[in-house]
Amino acid sequence: MAENVTIARPYADAAFELARGAGALGPWSEALDRLAAVAADSDMRACISDPKLSADQLNTLVLDVAGTLSADQQNFVRVLVDNERLQVLPEIRDLFVALKNEHEGVLEADIASAFPLDDATLTSLKSDLEARFKARLNVQVHIDPTLIGGVRIAVGDEVIDASVRGKLANMAAALKN
Repeated sequence: MAENVTIARPYADAAFELARGAGALGPWSEALDRLAAVAADSDMRACISDPKLSADQLNTLVLDVAGTLSADQQNFVRVLVDNERLQVLPEIRDLFVALKNEHEGVLEADIASAFPLDDATLTSLKSDLEARFKARLNVQVHIDPTLIGGVRIAVGDEVIDASVRGKLANMAAALKN
């Protein structure tokens, strides 16, 4: 995994610079999402690793499946095909999104909740977190019944554990000391 990130970094940096220069961060992000999904597909992985397919055939296949791409995006795919780097497209996309979010002042927030959150609660929680971190947040919410109750929030390297499971673990640690 770390090797793939190392391989993907220069491609993500190049894609980001192209997109930022063209004022097209959004379209590039969407294109990389599609391309990463294409590259992650098991059938496509088989094609990527098939030595019988020429670079031209593989390039045509990816471009046909990926949907509409700009000329720069098509050239980017060609470079990935020529350098046999299609398999790291998911990592390229992840690194690109991180660069885009940093450029736009957006942080990723992962909220794990024991129960589904209604829209009003989620909106309130998001605004409180944005005030605390002084940044816009891109929030992903998922249900984790092992929390018993409450939420666990991860924003960057900071984790806020307001779950019942977390409080029980803290109490157990305090009792042992």
